[in-house]
Amino acid sequence: MQTPVYLDYNATTPVAEAARERMKPYLRERFGNPSSGGHAFGWMAEEAVELAREEVASLLNVEEEPAEALTFTSGATEALNLAIKGVARAYRSKGRHLVTCQTEHKAVLGACEALEERGWDVTYLPVGADGCVDPARFADALTDETVLATVMRANNETGVLQPVEALAETARAAGVLFLTDATQAVGKIPFHAGAVDLAVASAHKFYGPKGAGVLYRRRRRRPRVRLEPLIHGGGQEEGLRGGTLNAPALAGMGAAAALAEEHRDAERLGRLRDRFEEHLRGALPGVQINGAGAERLPQTASVTFPGVRAEHLESELRDLAVSTGSACSTGTQAPSHVLKAMGLSDAEARATLRFSLGRPTTEEEVQFAAERVTEAVRELRREPCNVPVAA
Repeated sequence: MQTPVYLDYNATTPVAEAARERMKPYLRERFGNPSSGGHAFGWMAEEAVELAREEVASLLNVEEEPAEALTFTSGATEALNLAIKGVARAYRSKGRHLVTCQTEHKAVLGACEALEERGWDVTYLPVGADGCVDPARFADALTDETVLATVMRANNETGVLQPVEALAETARAAGVLFLTDATQAVGKIPFHAGAVDLAVASAHKFYGPKGAGVLYRRRRRRPRVRLEPLIHGGGQEEGLRGGTLNAPALAGMGAAAALAEEHRDAERLGRLRDRFEEHLRGALPGVQINGAGAERLPQTASVTFPGVRAEHLESELRDLAVSTGSACSTGTQAPSHVLKAMGLSDAEARATLRFSLGRPTTEEEVQFAAERVTEAVRELRREPCNVPVAA
């Protein structure tokens, strides 16, 4: 076994070999611009992009024509901004109210805050101690002025799954569009884009390259979802996102999507995650598993170690790659907004690490991680080493 052991797959994943091989020709031999329609180099690049669109559509279970329903972007953050701001601007004559959740990704919260500065009203729904939105409270928040509601499918810090299909039905009955950030869910658990109006995913979360993301928008049921573009230019992506498409990255995204359909590993990773959590609970007094009372992603564990500062623990674990929270909030000293919304104190939030497993994770690595974390926490707590350790 090699160290450091990587347990930060929610932050990013290694590019799968199939994705890397798919990308290589479009970096050199087939380097054309997908928008260059007058020669073979452009045609080959365009074919790679459209194949990727079909493969991503299959992974998302898109029922509409992929060319109409999927817009490629540079990643989930851009896609979320396009969805939120694009809907707000397109439907501003109907109303200027949005509904979201306090535990959303910073890309969602930041986009909503930007709209608030421009006159929109935003309702930020609380969550329970399990991290879940109350469906009744969600329904009550929708008004005649609401144009969009957005709740993520899977939380990036805790793995908590929200009942987005039921929430989307509630929104649809109220005449409100529903967006879900499916970035952490796609490729890990089955996802059906047709249950919502808009959805977002990112290639590097399912073993594709960084710099490639996608926005799904409903096109089949009437009325079709309208958006105003954020990036104007050459009219690419049905006019929704100007700029030259990253053909190599999108080719890799398509290959990774095809691979994800064939190699979901949820059952095995769920067993490893549960074994890891059981070890820590048995070995360390007071350990808390955040979101344990809710349905979660099978490979995510958010663990609070009372009496220990997470950054101190992380620095002790040089042979493990783990995270104190979202990789997109690097540099902030504030406690996790997700954990605070779930009722944790500042001290508890600052005593929390996220462990996320992936396809390459082995049983040996999980056992090693559990033992190393136990050892490091005991050392930081200055506890005697005679606390029983789970087998």
